[in-house]
Amino acid sequence: IDEIEALSSIYGEDWCVVDEDEKIYCIKINDCLDQPKWTLCLQVILPPGYPAAEPPIYQLNAPWLRGQDYVELANSLEEIYVQNLGESILYLWVEKIREVLIEKAQSSDPEPDIKKTSEEVDEDDGDDFLLDYQPIQEDPIKIVNYITSESQEVDEELPSIHHGSPITDRRSTFQAHLAPVVTPRQVKKVLEKLYENKKIASATHNIYAYRIYCEDKQTFLQDCEDDGETAAGGRLLHLMQILNVHNVLVVVSRWYGGILLGPDRFKHINNCARNILVE
Repeated sequence: IDEIEALSSIYGEDWCVVDEDEKIYCIKINDCLDQPKWTLCLQVILPPGYPAAEPPIYQLNAPWLRGQDYVELANSLEEIYVQNLGESILYLWVEKIREVLIEKAQSSDPEPDIKKTSEEVDEDDGDDFLLDYQPIQEDPIKIVNYITSESQEVDEELPSIHHGSPITDRRSTFQAHLAPVVTPRQVKKVLEKLYENKKIASATHNIYAYRIYCEDKQTFLQDCEDDGETAAGGRLLHLMQILNVHNVLVVVSRWYGGILLGPDRFKHINNCARNILVE
């Protein structure tokens, strides 16, 4: 409680209480410039055993944070936890993230792409965009060792892509797409293939998350993308963690129909994802 009060005081408007009872908090972090170029949102859930016995459950959300950048930052946070076992570490985490953002601002890294904003107005495109529903085959997904060197040119096959049944609410439509993946290169291939479909490419948001199990390291390689629907990617990844799914990419397309849905949109995104995963 003392830590939460201190952080709320230190970070002011950048500190957000998502759910007091469940101890879910969100901290907006930037590079300290007058006009910040690099920002990131750290969402944390403080489990009952924190800080004495359990680390915070966390999610890093930023449109530009992918691949190696995500892995390196996550590793840094985990090192801080290990070095400070049993102690309150949220302040250390926030300042470490800020340090990384300041380094990016001072380096020659190009500025991040400016993404679409959440609930962006989009003309209602009718019901003709929905993709054919394809039930998933029951073939088991084979787990293969993750090739750590992404630079190694491997002509990997495009995984099969499945489309879930759509959910429509107040003229907004949500549809999930799923593919088995075992390398980041396959994730990229699937996303490229999906974006070749004009209807998917024209969606207001294409939120995605993936989890790949690296058997040799016994760790997960995972990442997510909000695509302008703030925090949706992190929630989707959290759902996949709860369901303990391995080697899969889930994309949820949302076509915005002009009526704000509020928190219901997250319910629909997760329901679409859950349904296609169960199928």
